[in-house]
Amino acid sequence: MKRLYLYLLIMFACACMDAQNFVTTTATQKAVDGHDDMVDLVFSFDIQPGWHVYGPENDGGPTALTLTFEQLEGAKKEGGLRLSPTPKKVQDPIFECEVTFWEKAATVTQRLRLTGGPWKAEGYLQYGACNDETCMPPTNIEFNFKGERPNPSREGGEQSPSEGDISSTDNAKDKSSANEPLRDNATTSVDSLSQTEGFPSLTGGVGGGSALWTPVIDELHALDASSDTQSRSLLGIFFLGILGGLIALLTPCVWPIIPMTVSFFLKRSKDDKKKGIKDAILYGLSIVVIYVALGLLVTIIWGPSSLNALSTNAVFNLFLFALLVVFAASFLGGFEITLPASWSNKMDEKASSTTGLLSIFFMALTLVLVSFSCTGPIIGLLLVDMVTSGSVIAPTIGMLGFALALAAPFTLFAMFPTWLKSAPKSGNWMNVIKVVLGLVELAFALKFLSVADLAYGWRLLDRETFLCLWILIFALMGFYLLGWIRLPHDEDEYDDDGNVIARPKIGVTRFLSALCVLAFALYMVPGLWGAPCKAVSAFAPPMWTQDFNLNENTVEATYTNYEEGMAAARRLGKPVMLDFTGFGCVNCRKMEAAVWPDARVRQLMTEDYVLISLYVDDKTPLPSPVEVTETDGTVRKLRTIGDQWSYLQRTKFGAQTQPFYVLLNHEAQPLAGSYSYKEDIPAFVSWLESGLKRFKE
Repeated sequence: MKRLYLYLLIMFACACMDAQNFVTTTATQKAVDGHDDMVDLVFSFDIQPGWHVYGPENDGGPTALTLTFEQLEGAKKEGGLRLSPTPKKVQDPIFECEVTFWEKAATVTQRLRLTGGPWKAEGYLQYGACNDETCMPPTNIEFNFKGERPNPSREGGEQSPSEGDISSTDNAKDKSSANEPLRDNATTSVDSLSQTEGFPSLTGGVGGGSALWTPVIDELHALDASSDTQSRSLLGIFFLGILGGLIALLTPCVWPIIPMTVSFFLKRSKDDKKKGIKDAILYGLSIVVIYVALGLLVTIIWGPSSLNALSTNAVFNLFLFALLVVFAASFLGGFEITLPASWSNKMDEKASSTTGLLSIFFMALTLVLVSFSCTGPIIGLLLVDMVTSGSVIAPTIGMLGFALALAAPFTLFAMFPTWLKSAPKSGNWMNVIKVVLGLVELAFALKFLSVADLAYGWRLLDRETFLCLWILIFALMGFYLLGWIRLPHDEDEYDDDGNVIARPKIGVTRFLSALCVLAFALYMVPGLWGAPCKAVSAFAPPMWTQDFNLNENTVEATYTNYEEGMAAARRLGKPVMLDFTGFGCVNCRKMEAAVWPDARVRQLMTEDYVLISLYVDDKTPLPSPVEVTETDGTVRKLRTIGDQWSYLQRTKFGAQTQPFYVLLNHEAQPLAGSYSYKEDIPAFVSWLESGLKRFKE
């Protein structure tokens, strides 16, 4: 088990690496040894873990890597692009074609043959980058190299192109030195982007003009921060923690300890009942402090940026799958996860050798360590959900709820000891809770395996396969609650003659629980033929992974031009839902297949909103390139419609990833916080309704 813990810890640490820099690129020119008439243009990629850059062979798929020369004088291309290493090639199930991509690092080289005299090469290399959840818009690496072919007969010998008059720029006004590489970081800070109000219409516009391009980054961030959805999310995490604490309380590692602990405090201060109650309260508060400290530790170790990125990491999701399977096996009776006995013995010695508050604290810490075999899997499941929620304070809030629910009975029973007489006695019912919880953890583990499966394109866990496994798991849970299935650690019941009862009687509560669980399993069966199954839509893979689907409900945008769509919204008197998407955006397709077809979502989007979809990888050229200047002096050229919408997204809304949804009024002001990739139908409906309500007000 120690080796298993160490292995899982290493996997977790690797998965939590900061992925904020995404992709860093450099563009340089190099002389070719032995060839004074040749020069190499070299583009290097440093790709962060979890991200990948697509190669040039992606026809019909995501954004392919392309090299465009806008000006090439005194030189000509010598062959095609040279790729190092050879990009990986996989069959993509979404685009139904093969795609190529790099991970970690890559180098793309274009050789030029100099034809004599001064030479100049100006243009851009375009590439697309994605991680497991989001995609960056197509990114351009601008280059501008120039020099003069060396004259071999010149006295003093040959002159390397790198020693000639060569300068390079990356969308900058000032020319950089010959030896300074070009750099383009895919995570350019929002603060460095253009904040110019009234950016002129790039398309010649239909209405709204420059006012539609006025930045609303601060307004949108304010709405994001005060979003009701976020508040409800944290409140939900708190109550989820309370539920976890109540379940942990009913396990065989905790429940039998309550009467012993309460009796100890009452006997310890039999002459002063108030002191016994005070000690019990301090004992409960110590438990709260320990678990809240655990939540804070999770945040401090990995930091806000890593916590926000964890749910987008395929390796981390595989780790969570393996971790929950281990926890499930433990609860099902395969083995017990325990901490070293020396830890609890040490804390017990500390509690005995100290007095006052410190003694009580060590007693609480001893309880935490001794009960870990039952509470550990529950805490693990809670932290998995809290960490992947994307909220920095979620682990602390969740652990607060867990600790309050776990500690409250110790204090209450100390204050009212007569309640212990009516409390349920320890018995086999606690093992039943462990088994049910083990099956629940096994079901949730499949969710995280599904995320990794979609990211890597294995297609091992399509929607119908996922639903089949969930149906089987919850059916087995129902059969177990009915007593049709028994596990080794279940206690036997005997008749009056001392014989084991093969099928002992079950109580009303257990029977009703079995009925609910079996009904839930049957509820999922129509999903095998395409029924939405809203109760599990946030967990199951998207609809497009299903091979046999009778559901034909789809939602498509009426407008793919920002200004035309805004003009139509004014005519119709409706608010706008702006959808920043891409032809190569995997998660955009997942949202469109799993969330948009829902009846309520479809009604709101088609009847109450004007839907405008802007494709940031649309390569249709603009009538003429448009130069835009950022606040740091950087000059960028917008050459395609996709460049235009990408520029709009980052300068007006301060975002760069897709999918990215914004609700706007007729003045292009936000009506609610933004919404990104999250397959949560109720949350999406609530978001749409909040924007509509504000628009009407």
